[in-house]
Amino acid sequence: MSSPTGPAAKTERLLNLVLCLLYTRRPLPKSKIRDIVPQYGDAASDEAFDRMFERDKDELRELGIPLVTAEIGGVWDDEVGYRIDQREYALPDIEFEPDELAVLGLASRTWAHASLAGPAAQALRKLKAAGIERDGDSLIGIEPRLGTSEPAFEPVKNAVVGQQTISFGYRTGGQGEVNTRRVQPWGLASWHGRWYLTGFDLDRGAPRVFRLSRIDGAVSVVRKAEPYTVPADHRAQEMIASTVGEQEPRTSVVRVREGRGQSLRRRGTAVGTEGEWTVLEVPFSDPYAFADEVSGYGADVVVSEPVEVRDLVVERLRGAVRAHAAVASAPTTGGAA
Repeated sequence: MSSPTGPAAKTERLLNLVLCLLYTRRPLPKSKIRDIVPQYGDAASDEAFDRMFERDKDELRELGIPLVTAEIGGVWDDEVGYRIDQREYALPDIEFEPDELAVLGLASRTWAHASLAGPAAQALRKLKAAGIERDGDSLIGIEPRLGTSEPAFEPVKNAVVGQQTISFGYRTGGQGEVNTRRVQPWGLASWHGRWYLTGFDLDRGAPRVFRLSRIDGAVSVVRKAEPYTVPADHRAQEMIASTVGEQEPRTSVVRVREGRGQSLRRRGTAVGTEGEWTVLEVPFSDPYAFADEVSGYGADVVVSEPVEVRDLVVERLRGAVRAHAAVASAPTTGGAA
C-alpha cells in the first residue's frame, strides 16, 4: 500500500512528531527525531530534512502545541533537544457547534479502527528500542482500543461524514424480513454495545434509528439524491436512547496497572492498591460498551466484578486471540515476480 501524499502525508507526519515528543521525558536531539519519525527518514538530504522539520515546528506552535527546547550538550555543546510539555498540552474546556461535535465523535470512534497503526506504531517501537525514557501519562487518549466488527460501519460512517443519502437492506427485529431503506444519515453512535445509525427515512418520511448489525448486504450511495442538512439540535445518542432505552447506572471494581487506564482513573474512585495495581470503582451503565472499553487495555486492566462484565471482557480477549491465531496460521500465497 502506497504512503499518503499531500495533506494526508503532512497530517500523518505531524501526528507522528507529536507522539514522539509527547512520549519522551527528556528533550530529544534533532538527529534522534529524524531516526524515529518514519517520514523524516525518507528525506532526500540533510537540507531537505532540516527544512521539513523547521516547517513542522512552526506548524505545531501555530496550532498551540507547547514545543519545548533545551540545550542538551552532546557532540556540540549547544545542541538543542525538543519535547512537548504534557502539563501545557492539556486542553481547557472547549465548546463545539453541533456539526463539529458530530465530526469529533466520528473521529474518536474511527480512531479505534487503526489505533497507533502503521507509521505511528512504528515510531513508538523505535522510541522503545532506542531506550528513550517514557512519560507514562503522555499518551492518554491514544491508547489502543478494540474496534467494531460491523461490516456496514465503514460505508455508513463515510455517508454520515459526507452527508450522502444511502440505500441498504434492513432486517426487522420481529420476523427478520429484509426491506430496502433509503436514508439521509445524521449520526452514528455506539449504544449498549451495539452501533446505530440515526437519520431520516425517506420511504417512511420520518426520523429513524437503525442497528448496523441488521443491515443486510452492501450499503449503496443513492446517486442524484437531493442534498440535505442535519438538524442543528440533533444528538445521535439522545435519539438512540429515547428509541432503544436507558440502563440503570452500576459500579464495576477493576484493577488497573500503574501508568495505564487513564480514562478509567479519571471516571473512577481509587479504593485501594495491590502492588503495581490500583483498585478502582468505576461507574457504568452499559456492560457491553464497558467491556469493549476495558478489553482495549488488554492485560493492563482486570475486572473483579461484576461477573457479567468480567465474562464479557474474557470473551472479547479470547476472540482477539483466536482471530490473531487464525491470521498467523493462514496460508500465504505469492511468488517471484
